[in-house]
Amino acid sequence: MNDVQIANEDLGHIEQITGYVKATLTRRLDHPAVKVWAMLTESSHIKDWLAPGEIELTKGGRAKLNFGDSGIIIDSEVSECETNQLLEYSWSNSKNEPRRPIRWSLEPESSGTKLTLTIKIPEDEVVDRSCAGWEAHLTMLQAAIEGVPIKFPFEHFQESRAGYKKLLGIEA
Repeated sequence: MNDVQIANEDLGHIEQITGYVKATLTRRLDHPAVKVWAMLTESSHIKDWLAPGEIELTKGGRAKLNFGDSGIIIDSEVSECETNQLLEYSWSNSKNEPRRPIRWSLEPESSGTKLTLTIKIPEDEVVDRSCAGWEAHLTMLQAAIEGVPIKFPFEHFQESRAGYKKLLGIEA
């Protein structure tokens, strides 16, 4: 399969690679990396924008998130961890599922932090839904870091999903 790259300035960057679709979503946050890191890793903050859970910040540590309303439980292990810089774990429910790596990279900038989320989605899964879901959770993260957590922004999810369908050449 040839690698194909798709981009839209309002959405993430999409690459189709053998077996996966890789999406890269970037946000610039007006907060230092240490604060962004805390939002991504501390149980007291994760629940405000993603789901209740716990991430053990060591390679091989447990990453467990419980999306109670949907019945989905993410239970995987941390594959990369560099404090205030990098965190990677799989977005999978069990060891029997395919790996769905998500990678958070933080890069300090003069006005705050560049946050890059890279997700790899098996190509036979619903890529537009996954990407739109992460767009919505990033919006929730931005609100939570400002101290005003919001509920899942379903309208934003729908708009993003339509945009990703268009980027991916999927009929809406």
